[in-house]
Amino acid sequence: MLLKETLRKVAEIQLNEVNTLDQGAKRDILDSIDMKSPMAVIISGVRRCGKSTLLKQIMKKSKSFNYFNFEDERALSFDVSDFERLDEVFSELNPDASCYFFDEIQNVPEWERFVRRKLDEGKKFFITGSNSSLLSKELGTKLTGRHLTYELFPMSYGETLRLTGEQASLSSFSKYFYKGGFPGYIKYDNDMMLQQIFNDIVIKDVVVRYSLKDPVLVKNLAKYLMTNAGNEFSYNGLKKSFDVGTASTISNFVSYFEDSYLLFTIPKFSYSYKKQLMNPKKAYAIDHGLARANSVSFSADKGRILENIVFLQLRRLYPSIFYFREKNECDFIVQDKAGKMQAIQVCYRLDEDSLRREMKGLKEAMEATGIKKGTIVTFDQEDKFGDIEVMPAWKWLLNA
Repeated sequence: MLLKETLRKVAEIQLNEVNTLDQGAKRDILDSIDMKSPMAVIISGVRRCGKSTLLKQIMKKSKSFNYFNFEDERALSFDVSDFERLDEVFSELNPDASCYFFDEIQNVPEWERFVRRKLDEGKKFFITGSNSSLLSKELGTKLTGRHLTYELFPMSYGETLRLTGEQASLSSFSKYFYKGGFPGYIKYDNDMMLQQIFNDIVIKDVVVRYSLKDPVLVKNLAKYLMTNAGNEFSYNGLKKSFDVGTASTISNFVSYFEDSYLLFTIPKFSYSYKKQLMNPKKAYAIDHGLARANSVSFSADKGRILENIVFLQLRRLYPSIFYFREKNECDFIVQDKAGKMQAIQVCYRLDEDSLRREMKGLKEAMEATGIKKGTIVTFDQEDKFGDIEVMPAWKWLLNA
């Protein structure tokens, strides 16, 4: 619980800070956000991916607004009863504002009670948070039918070009290939920043949030999955490798990592949902730069880095992503909302042997799914073989 005077001081300081905040490079998602909907707009994403900057970009479209960041250390004791006093402060500071911008609201239990009431009064909300479980699964009951959720990722290759002012080329992509997409790291190029982000996610968003007892185990498992992009895994296999009591414990840990946006998992392609659940999965990191800065083995595997980059771009664009494996393997089968599928293979460098292997996997996947054209994404090669196109990653990323 906080005094009204304390809330006033914090709100004034934060509003001044946000008004002087660099608006940064325009994010791709900005134009797709529904500004006129009566529902609350939820922006969910991993720590330090630029949610606050995106809020600033949305604020520019609003004539008058209220703003509060609940991760401010001066407001750590804020609870649901303080919303009424905060609203009084807002009314005094900006009586004409009908739009609320709340940053990292997941830190306040039962925050949805205030938001629901104000939505009923015709107020507009833009809300960010770092935990996807809070802002997706739990929202289904907390703000049923009252919210639109948008996911923000670390910057794509195209967004980094806007940030750095560079032109699309193999040279600029080579920098993105190494650095990844966290805006702060792109600017300051300090691996300690990415190491701290990883530690904060594991400890604050996983260990503390779920009251886990073995942070070393959790960190080692997270690092293993994050840095083995594209490798199949099973919960039973991880149970044995990490000497954990049950496979369900591993399953829970993996779901916590996904909820915190540290990594994503994809299933093996099958028309049977039951088989999708039973077959081994693959994992990919939220950012290849984050994985590189926290693992020597990942930084040395250029093929794995490229595959992770391609996955992230697909994850931004498609609701359904699978890997394919029968006699041969295809890295990705994606399906859009209309049901149209694409098959994508990733190979850092093609030679005669690898070309035959990649073509076999791609063609088998295409035949099994009825897909007519396929794509092989490489680091810098470009070619065409009938209905299969070979594209360098920097071109594919800007046209995907």
